[in-house]
Amino acid sequence: MSVPPSTFDLSAPDLSAWRAGNTGTEGVWRFEADAAGRHVMISALVHGNEVCGAWALKGLLDAGVRPQRGSLTLAFCNLEAFDRFDPADHDASRFVDEDLNRQWSADRIAEGGTRERRRAAALQPHLAQADWLLDLHSMHEPSPPLTLTGPLPRNLALARQLRSPEHVVIDAGHQDGVRMRDFGRFGAPDADPTNDALALLVECGFHGALASRTVAQDQCARILRAAGTLDEAAIAQQLAGWLQPDAPRQWALDVTGPVVARSADFRFAQPFTGLEVIAQAGTVIGWNDGEPVTAPYDDCVLVMPSTRQARAGVTVVRYAHRRAL
Repeated sequence: MSVPPSTFDLSAPDLSAWRAGNTGTEGVWRFEADAAGRHVMISALVHGNEVCGAWALKGLLDAGVRPQRGSLTLAFCNLEAFDRFDPADHDASRFVDEDLNRQWSADRIAEGGTRERRRAAALQPHLAQADWLLDLHSMHEPSPPLTLTGPLPRNLALARQLRSPEHVVIDAGHQDGVRMRDFGRFGAPDADPTNDALALLVECGFHGALASRTVAQDQCARILRAAGTLDEAAIAQQLAGWLQPDAPRQWALDVTGPVVARSADFRFAQPFTGLEVIAQAGTVIGWNDGEPVTAPYDDCVLVMPSTRQARAGVTVVRYAHRRAL
């Protein structure tokens, strides 16, 4: 069963005033304070149709936000894909040649055969300098926002410190390539005492929902406050209305494995959109090239189910256990 298209209410921002950047890399801005502190990087448009983060970065730039401590890098990532954005066919502008958020390994960046790999190479020096990364994304289907921490406990601790959103996904990524949030120091194990790099990927809601922009703005304010980049007074003055109430509680979703499409012929048994709990193991949730796909255990949570990008090798849903944080 397919999910009907959702209304795309969030327009694309006009980035013309901020396109050039100030670093020599198109779309990348960096500002430094006189006082020492963390280097925070906030990225948006890793996928060209995920415009909520672009709105948040534009808002920071329009407001003239400058770090009180440390450094702040703001990166509009896949501008070539964004230039193709059409709300009537938004999936077509997710990327140009291939998914930018699967190209973050040294061999792919060095190979540089696609526009996304060349863009990753241009962004890599900025990422390498960052201490904390907030990577803003949105989702194919209407669903509550999620923070993705990867498997490292230090990132989970940061997600708990931010106190929002409600659901925190602990996962190891995708089999078809490495995400930006897992690249280099950000993916190094906690066992390295010299490495304190932290990275969160926030899925702010459905691509076209106005609420996704609100979540993106809230997460920017929270990360800047937590990092010490801005104090409470500066946030209240420069980013008035951005901070939303804390989540009433937070849940960890421990991902146990993905379902990977064998081809474009994947369909779900119901119009799942995310966080559905399948009560009984063995329940059929869909068909992969005609073969039934079943829940592997009782009370199985479905994380980000979608067939909008279904093709061989693409994750269409992940299974998770839920626990209170």
